[in-house]
Amino acid sequence: MPYAEVIGDPIAHSKSPLIHRFWLDAMGIAGEYRAERVSADGLKAYFESRREDDDWCGCNITIPHKETALDHVEDRGDVRGSIGAINCVLRAEDGALIGTNTDAAGFYAPISGLPLDGAHAAVIGAGGAARAVLFALSQVGIGRVTLFNRNALKAAGLLATFGIKGDAVPLDAPLPPVDLLVNASPLGMAGQPPLDLDLAPLPQDALVYDLVYAPLETPLLARARAREIDTIDGLEMLIGQAALAFELFFGVQPPRDRDDELRALLLR
Repeated sequence: MPYAEVIGDPIAHSKSPLIHRFWLDAMGIAGEYRAERVSADGLKAYFESRREDDDWCGCNITIPHKETALDHVEDRGDVRGSIGAINCVLRAEDGALIGTNTDAAGFYAPISGLPLDGAHAAVIGAGGAARAVLFALSQVGIGRVTLFNRNALKAAGLLATFGIKGDAVPLDAPLPPVDLLVNASPLGMAGQPPLDLDLAPLPQDALVYDLVYAPLETPLLARARAREIDTIDGLEMLIGQAALAFELFFGVQPPRDRDDELRALLLR
């Protein structure tokens, strides 16, 4: 039976199996979607084993493998030269394992109607998810980005990579009055340190977007909502990128008209 899966370390928190199984059942597709914990040391062996498994359609990739997985698959779309990280690997018709990225489109979909050209954004993190966010923002003409990361030098390098004007600052730096705040780090995720950020400088018409979805109501979103600032939770991007991956794995678009039902399932 054909199957796909999500890999990462840790992986128990992932909601991807619920999402893909919901769509498989809804469409009557004979397939499976699994979760597989893969350590950094086991990444090479994982892809070698799946290369020999004709039932394997591909995988989604989560923390911490989005950058290093590029070393083990083909990069026919030059994702390394654009985003620099992958979150999806599919088996091509010729049997090759191809890396791609659906995070950027999944991130951008909920904010596609916003006037971001020339806007000022703050982004937390400098890993694979942050790369997808920065790539998307660079494509829509963001004016400036303040990039927060433990390693400010790495953050400065990312801004240069994507040709974005802005500042690279440490995590404890004060938040500027930005139009858009995006948490693209694991901070605030269950089992991770909290994201300690004072939202007082944010204007009332700002938007706070947290990519963390476990828990769904993060302290960051709770503080923003307490100030009646608009928010977007992590399920928006998760479902959006999953829909693109599902089509790559199983060859059909998932039933997005049932997103409300899917969200209710994920929130149980």
